[in-house]
Amino acid sequence: MRLSRYFLPVLKENPAEAQIVSHRYMLRAGMIKQQAAGIYSWLPLGLRVLRRIEEIVNQEQIRAGHIPLLMPTLQPADLWRESGRYDDYGQEMLRIKDRQEREMLYGPTNEEMITDIFRSHVNSYKDLPLTLYHIQWKFRDEMRPRFGVMRGREFLMKDGYNFDVDREAALHAYNRHMVSYLRTYERMGLTAIPMRAASGPIGGDNTHEFLVLAQTGESEVFYDDRVTALKLGQRDIDYDDRTQVADVCKEFTTLYARTDETHDQAIFDQVPEAHRKVGRGIEVGQIFYFGTKYSASMGAEVTTAEGTKVPVEMGSHGIGVSRLLGAIIEASHDDKGIIWPEGVTPFPVGIVNLKQGDSAADAACDGLYKALAAKGLEALYDDRDERAGAKFATMDLIGLPWRITVGPRGLANGIVELTSRRTGESEELSPEAAVDRIAQIYAGR
Repeated sequence: MRLSRYFLPVLKENPAEAQIVSHRYMLRAGMIKQQAAGIYSWLPLGLRVLRRIEEIVNQEQIRAGHIPLLMPTLQPADLWRESGRYDDYGQEMLRIKDRQEREMLYGPTNEEMITDIFRSHVNSYKDLPLTLYHIQWKFRDEMRPRFGVMRGREFLMKDGYNFDVDREAALHAYNRHMVSYLRTYERMGLTAIPMRAASGPIGGDNTHEFLVLAQTGESEVFYDDRVTALKLGQRDIDYDDRTQVADVCKEFTTLYARTDETHDQAIFDQVPEAHRKVGRGIEVGQIFYFGTKYSASMGAEVTTAEGTKVPVEMGSHGIGVSRLLGAIIEASHDDKGIIWPEGVTPFPVGIVNLKQGDSAADAACDGLYKALAAKGLEALYDDRDERAGAKFATMDLIGLPWRITVGPRGLANGIVELTSRRTGESEELSPEAAVDRIAQIYAGR
């Protein structure tokens, strides 16, 4: 993409309404525009990152054996009355009526609707286990929306729902989700710690939140800092192997890690003092096992091998897709701007032409742009007639992981400059070598 033809409305000054780093940088980098309190338009750069995150979430859900579908944003109130949640959910739910005076709601979550879909089409244990998920916009009418996409009213969420014949199978689904989430966050360059949490209006006894450590986090967290060193890495995990999956979950949940809602000081005091940490975290996902809370009240039953009917065991599992943009920026930035991890960056590399209009520099930049495209990498080429300082400031603000700088002086010696946004370190390479280096970095992503 040539920047002269792109829509990137960057701001030089910090917006007065932005209270935290991620909100400030998303506005300044032209990623979002507020349309109402807690409601944003996603501008081209922000949408590219949102789609990158959505793609990773989809890939890891499918790898775990989960099946995508798409449910509507509007739901009939009668479904929620069946489960008993319509009156209990509170004022966060946006309740509306259509022109026929039918009561509707803008979905904050989808337990009722997915249960209705299940009970309409599945009635035998032979069709289980089954996990369905979608990535859809949600609305919760927060009283005080703030912090940009971190606590907005409209947000994009992946929510998945498992249906199993017994508790043991449902707990395996819970564990399977935990492992798939850990892999999802790692691919985004995040360390998201699973912490014992409270279930809130979803219900159920088993639940973990996934939190990214950040000073601006809304939750106070208590943890053994050795948990931050745990990684899945490139482990080959068989999601059908209950023992293997359970062992991974045990590895990641044995060390103390809890939110303030479930914190137990007596247990925390048993953690060696050198590893006992208190901080703040940003919630980026949560998993629940709630048994027959919805299936019993809504008649979602299957016939067992013995011929008896039982309500299915269920759980729900969410990832805040749009919230993740804010969390990644909070965890990865400096005083110049965003530092995107390679897995979610809107563009893999930026090309800066130090002397636009110089025939040699223009030709070299065009050559780099085409060579990267031939390797499946779309660069952001700053071909504007701007001073070098302004171009560098834009690249630092939007946070692309790598920058190739092209100028007449370097080209006279057959070199360009490859710079890492994260470390600031630069290396002089031939244009061909720079392209090969970038291609190697992104190979397999």
